[in-house]
Amino acid sequence: MVWGLGALFYFTAFYHRVAPAVMTDRLMAEFRIGAAGLGNFTAFYFYSYFLMQIPTGILADHWGPRRLLAGGSLVTAAGTFLFAAAESIVPANLGRLLIGGASGVAFVSLLRLSTCWFPARVYATQSGLALFVGVSGAVTAGVPLHWLVEAFGWRPVMFAAVFLHLILGALIWLIVRDDPAQRGYRGHAPAGTETTLSPKALLEDLATVFRYKNTWLLAFVSCGLTGPVIAFAGLWGVPFLVTHYGMTTGTASTVTSILLICYAIGGILFSFASDRIGLRKPVIVLGTLLALLAWIPVLFVPALPLWLLIALVIATGLATGCVIVCFAFVKESVPSRFAGTVSGVCNMGSMIGPIILQPALGWILDRHWAGALAGDVRLYNLSAYRSGFLLLTAFSVMAALLSSLATETRCRQAVTEKGGPS
Repeated sequence: MVWGLGALFYFTAFYHRVAPAVMTDRLMAEFRIGAAGLGNFTAFYFYSYFLMQIPTGILADHWGPRRLLAGGSLVTAAGTFLFAAAESIVPANLGRLLIGGASGVAFVSLLRLSTCWFPARVYATQSGLALFVGVSGAVTAGVPLHWLVEAFGWRPVMFAAVFLHLILGALIWLIVRDDPAQRGYRGHAPAGTETTLSPKALLEDLATVFRYKNTWLLAFVSCGLTGPVIAFAGLWGVPFLVTHYGMTTGTASTVTSILLICYAIGGILFSFASDRIGLRKPVIVLGTLLALLAWIPVLFVPALPLWLLIALVIATGLATGCVIVCFAFVKESVPSRFAGTVSGVCNMGSMIGPIILQPALGWILDRHWAGALAGDVRLYNLSAYRSGFLLLTAFSVMAALLSSLATETRCRQAVTEKGGPS
């Protein structure tokens, strides 16, 4: 129940992350914005989500995840209400900003719960399960959300989400506890995880985390893996498939949902394999290379047979799931008391990708727009999408290159509190 409620909040975080993908036409028409405006609107979620990662990691280490998860759910409710009630793009952007910042506490807090409530030997697998739950939320924001929006309109659906978040926040506060000892059970948190909460100590802790090479390497690997998936599945994949494969919005949403489902399954498979073989680096290097090879035909080969397109989307999703191993890898690369902080840094890396790619792709599409319209909505040709997709490929190349430079930890805490080998 404790882990499950935290995971449920992470489920809703992913739901909000990709929900605009099935409402692109409605949002562009209602708020009178083009691709760049829509990219900026969706990116507001990632701006605040990104900025919350290091503070969340630090506060999770000092205050515990319970307060963060409960408060995050309540603030998400407020942001969702503001978005649902918005009559112009400015309050809608502010709503997305609140949703992103509040949702930004979910994953790192959940990882911190896993550190205390589960043994270290299953940490990577547990992280993979967390990703699976989160991506299930993104899948819910695909075809099921499309049906709900078609039946009731996007505003009533968003207002319903407000009430669900209020209920979830109350349940988290009543049931979740930071450590099993608070419920009378034996905990699994490693010794020496206590830290001092003062500005000077926090800055020193953060500086210490960044002294380890794997911290920033794996943050950028996460960026290169997650960015293309979220940019494609969370925004630009649906209009691309509708325009250039003649799919309906529902069918295109199914394809992007398949990408996300396989992304989640890949997270479980790669993390389980890493735990079993006792190695991190080869697993991530393999995943990044496979993801790059699968992305290229999906993005640049026109008019693929549907069966081949689906097969490549499945391969891309499974391979990209290796990103979840980065969180176990980076946690083992620093002293154990920085588990929350370094998880926040790594998750911040994951958010850099969507922050850059979603608005940048929108800007490129607008720059290459040939003037075609469907009602009040702009249509973009294949050349425009290819120009934007070059950025996605560059991020995938970066992930493959940087993953090869990381230092192996062999699935154990590789450094002591003094910074030497354990």
